[in-house]
Amino acid sequence: MSSLTPRQARVRFGKLAEASPDHRRGLASSSTPHQARARFGKLAKASPDHWQGSASQIWTKLRSSLNPPLLNLTTPSDTVTVALASAALSTSFSSWPRSKVTSLAWPPSVSAKRWVVRATAVNIDLGEEEKKTWERCRDALSVFNFSNEEEDKILAKAFGQIHSPYWGEERKKEVPTYEALNETLDYLRSLSLSDDDLCKLLKKFPEVLGCKLEDEVKSNVKVLEKDWGIKAKSLRNLLLRNPKVLGYNIDCKGDCMAQCTRCWVRF
Repeated sequence: MSSLTPRQARVRFGKLAEASPDHRRGLASSSTPHQARARFGKLAKASPDHWQGSASQIWTKLRSSLNPPLLNLTTPSDTVTVALASAALSTSFSSWPRSKVTSLAWPPSVSAKRWVVRATAVNIDLGEEEKKTWERCRDALSVFNFSNEEEDKILAKAFGQIHSPYWGEERKKEVPTYEALNETLDYLRSLSLSDDDLCKLLKKFPEVLGCKLEDEVKSNVKVLEKDWGIKAKSLRNLLLRNPKVLGYNIDCKGDCMAQCTRCWVRF
């Protein structure tokens, strides 16, 4: 590689990367293992400058061919570097000394971060009056410092506006009232849960806001206190660990009724 200019090295490596699978297999099969290691091993000894041009070309092609709407391929990782080079050369890096593999370098401008999946906004179909009510309910959650999108998602999951596996098919869409929402939040605070605790609880189990306060939430707290002796600090710790217990409304006693997300058998 020392007799080649950086441009010549990139051109030669690029031809190997663009070769058809049959041609690359031919290269590998026509060489002895020793010859293959000697031929491709030279690429591993190349300076980072030689590799940077080739790696950048491959990454550009990958981004242009693998870019579905929900994926933002921002930066590669070192693992992807080795995988791409291995596929391009049709030879195993496992046969090379580890020091050669780890010497491969990405361009300085490219960092090693993971791929990013962009979250889509929550779309809710509401009438004019319902929008006003929805906005008031978002105000009730503002004390927890959620983003607007997080507030919408919490309320939408709790009241059936978007699908939640917790409800299955039983939850009808509805718009909560500000008063009912505050009543539930005030009751949860009475269980020694701080606003920081409630923030964690709502992120883990937003559906609690859509559970029936008297028939489910309060009733289940009584069961925990009376039947299980779980009170005060122990109750707080339990709710932070497993808040779904507040919404249990069935006990199949081992004879499954296909409502497992709301069944006491999970407790």
